[in-house]
Amino acid sequence: MNLKRNVYLDMKSIKEATKILFDHFGHIKTDIETLDVVNAKDRVLATPAMAAISSPNFHAAAMDGIAVDAKVTFGASEDAPITLLPDKNAFFVNTGHVLPVGTNAVIMIEHLNIIDEKNVEIEAPVFPWQHVRKMGEDIVATQLLFPQGHKINAHSLGALLSGGIFKVTVYKQPKVLIIPTGSELRQWQEIKTGQLKPGDVIESNSAVLGGLCEDYGAQFDRHPMLKDNFEKIKQTVGNAVKQDYDMICIIGGSSAGSEDFAKPVISSLGKIYVHGVTMMPGKPVMFGKVSDTPVFGIPGYPVSAIVAFELFAGPLLLNMQKLPKKEIISVQVSPARKIASKLGQEEFLRVKIGSVDGKLMSSQLPRGSGSITTLTEADGIIRIPANSEGISENQSVQAQLLRPLSSIENTIVITGSHDNTLDILADQIKEDSGDISVSSSHVGSMGGLMAIKKGACHMAGAHLLDPEDGSYNISYIKKYLKDQKVWAVNLVMREQGLIVAKGNPENIQSIKDLKEKNLRFINRQPGSGTRILFDYKLKALGISIQDIQGYENDEYTHMSVAVSVLSGRVDAGLGIQAAARALDLDFIPIVTEEYDLIIPDKFYNTQKVQTLLKIIQTKKLQERIVSLGGYSTQNTGKIMYHS
Repeated sequence: MNLKRNVYLDMKSIKEATKILFDHFGHIKTDIETLDVVNAKDRVLATPAMAAISSPNFHAAAMDGIAVDAKVTFGASEDAPITLLPDKNAFFVNTGHVLPVGTNAVIMIEHLNIIDEKNVEIEAPVFPWQHVRKMGEDIVATQLLFPQGHKINAHSLGALLSGGIFKVTVYKQPKVLIIPTGSELRQWQEIKTGQLKPGDVIESNSAVLGGLCEDYGAQFDRHPMLKDNFEKIKQTVGNAVKQDYDMICIIGGSSAGSEDFAKPVISSLGKIYVHGVTMMPGKPVMFGKVSDTPVFGIPGYPVSAIVAFELFAGPLLLNMQKLPKKEIISVQVSPARKIASKLGQEEFLRVKIGSVDGKLMSSQLPRGSGSITTLTEADGIIRIPANSEGISENQSVQAQLLRPLSSIENTIVITGSHDNTLDILADQIKEDSGDISVSSSHVGSMGGLMAIKKGACHMAGAHLLDPEDGSYNISYIKKYLKDQKVWAVNLVMREQGLIVAKGNPENIQSIKDLKEKNLRFINRQPGSGTRILFDYKLKALGISIQDIQGYENDEYTHMSVAVSVLSGRVDAGLGIQAAARALDLDFIPIVTEEYDLIIPDKFYNTQKVQTLLKIIQTKKLQERIVSLGGYSTQNTGKIMYHS
């Protein structure tokens, strides 16, 4: 077959694609099956559930005490108590016991004056059916407990069993076949650490989509991975539609490349309805029909795959079994900075959300559709409409929550310079406090101070060198936060230096070598403390930025700098020793610097912040920090400045 590139000729909006999907497949419902009630949680009733028995099916005591005919108690008072005779006109019962014949009320045990084994005195009457659960009080036989279409939850199980319904007829769970494709893919079971070759990709999407299938009430089978081979993929899909699958998902091969085979496979076996949706991520998603079975082409990038599945495949699975749509919980948030977006595509922007001084603030995460951590680290998603060019700073917008609001409100938001100890701190706080979390965003030291100024965080990490006197952070606080009361508390002293390849093949000894050997360098972003330090060192050495190959290229974290060196993309980058050590790279020390937490006074004495400050002074945390290499905790927890 002569295969050409799959050009997006007629992309649809999300609304249009959804309508097309349900116009063609919305009528499909799974078959029905009969299950024991105890195995039917989260399933949908295909027929109404009518009670077979009453509950309770007898008159039952609702209290511990004595059962009586209420008439024998009439007239009892403190001045004229009545004596009852056990086993004659009064019968001892416990809660839940059947009422003895001839009785219709229960006197609570604490209201009895037991004179002896044969005489019980009461000082107040009871009325008929007092403290009694009458037959059928909860459920009456033949009563409709639940109509068809009802989703069975844990409470429903109790009602069904109490009503004598032990089997129910429900819609079957849809069955999905997931077919991962791609010649670059490797099974996780076959991979050993350090043995991945350039170009190898660990296949993870099938596990993610399998989990999503279960979240949407479906079962799934995972087909063994297929290489990019049109005939083999076509044969697999052709065989699958002859089996009992309600949906097929081909992972990968949905884009416009010459070896993207999802579209030609579906087209050759059936019909394509949509290829390309005006959204980001997830644009390459497609779906069509093969022998009346919906077949999806799911993009290979992880975030694209998840967004595409949850927008189209997931809702269709719910509809097949008459499950209700998933509830979306949204809140109003204010972005900490302006966000630009591309016209013509609806964007699903992953954000961190923090509750700062009673206001929900959001900060965007990287947009890469191949970065699964932009979802695992996200607290919410902001949907930017296709007709919008973005969101202005502090504009109130809706964000779909991915974490409970209560959890977000109990999170300490740290914005500013990146440091590996923040991850250790976040883990230790979670271990020690349980309910408090740390969310850190890496925008550089100056970005952290600006976030404090805008009221967008609880504290900022900073290591801003004053070249005039060699101090850290204080002069910048006085200049940029002069109208605020803040505390500067030391987190660590750390080694900054040049991160170079293992064995130091270029024999780099100092920053001078970057110019003299014309080495490839990776910088940190403008406003970061590391960038300021590098500029200061260049100036002191009389080196122009034009003399540094790669000065204009930057990364946002020390680990990203280290990865750039590890990959061979550059020869060196300025960063912390812990990052070099983490990736088994060499390190040339340049300076020992102070890394502080800058905390606004209004947050300093809050319970969350005080918990953090106590934890950073614990021996356990400090030992973990020192073990990373390149850190000293001699000043950890020390107040370096208080305005």
